[in-house]
Amino acid sequence: MLPLLHRERKRRIKYSASPFETRKPGTSHRLANTIPTVKLRGGSIMLWGCFSAAGTGRLVRIEGKMNGAKYRDILDENLLQSAQDLRLGRRFTFQQDNDPKHTAKTTKEWLQDKFVTVLEWPSQSPDLNPIVHLCTDLKKAVFTAPIRSYIVIRSI
Repeated sequence: MLPLLHRERKRRIKYSASPFETRKPGTSHRLANTIPTVKLRGGSIMLWGCFSAAGTGRLVRIEGKMNGAKYRDILDENLLQSAQDLRLGRRFTFQQDNDPKHTAKTTKEWLQDKFVTVLEWPSQSPDLNPIVHLCTDLKKAVFTAPIRSYIVIRSI
């Protein structure tokens, strides 16, 4: 059985472009001494995604605050469809951490009702979760791209 791993993360994106240079007094306003920048206030985006050895599943933008009901809706709309898209069939093991919305009684019932096998997860062990590495790669891609809008983030 192939594991199907997921993660939702909120990432804060900050923009800053103010390199330190020394100039002659009174010349900082000259065109040659200025750097054009795009002024953004930053922001954040929360995503849910999954992957397996067969490839990547769906990636979903989460609007608002994540709670147990929203998490179950995301699973309902994306988990089994991702497994089908990856051609895993019904033979996969779902891995998630011990976040309260993941371990809520209603979430566990949903997973049991859909006959999803869930990997037992030891508490306080994020270093064992392989999706952390995928999130790191995604974060690097977001921070190295010239972000101007959410549309650009979606294309990464």
